[in-house]
Amino acid sequence: MNEPGGDLVLAPGAGLRQGLVVPAVELVERFSRSSGPGGQGVNTTDSRVELVLDVESSGAFSPTQRERVLTALAGRLVGGRITVVASEHRSQLRNRAAARDRLSELLREGLAPPPPARRATKPTKGSQRRRVEGKKRRSQVKSGRGRVQPE
Repeated sequence: MNEPGGDLVLAPGAGLRQGLVVPAVELVERFSRSSGPGGQGVNTTDSRVELVLDVESSGAFSPTQRERVLTALAGRLVGGRITVVASEHRSQLRNRAAARDRLSELLREGLAPPPPARRATKPTKGSQRRRVEGKKRRSQVKSGRGRVQPE
């Protein structure tokens, strides 16, 4: 289990044969005041959590994994870093766990291998014939809508 403050552990899966362990020293956690409900403690407790991982300089990834994450998550990266924010819970501990879960899901998505390429296929003769027949029927319907010519 990913305990807040410890290493981030990803179990083996698609794109991760042996799994992955991101050391705790590579994860940066920042805390701030969260908006929303919280009662009397809302103004005193820093329950919002920002979890940052520098993918470019992380030693947890192999070069191919690093490249795959950088390309797959390019839209989420800022300066080679991925940032995850959690503030939906009242307690800081639960927000820390939520942020770690989100980061592990993002990394799992980024490390997943690309889907196999689509194999091009030809339309069948029957489907080509039906398509042309349908076009001809539609053409006849539309041509019958014009003005009637006097004889």
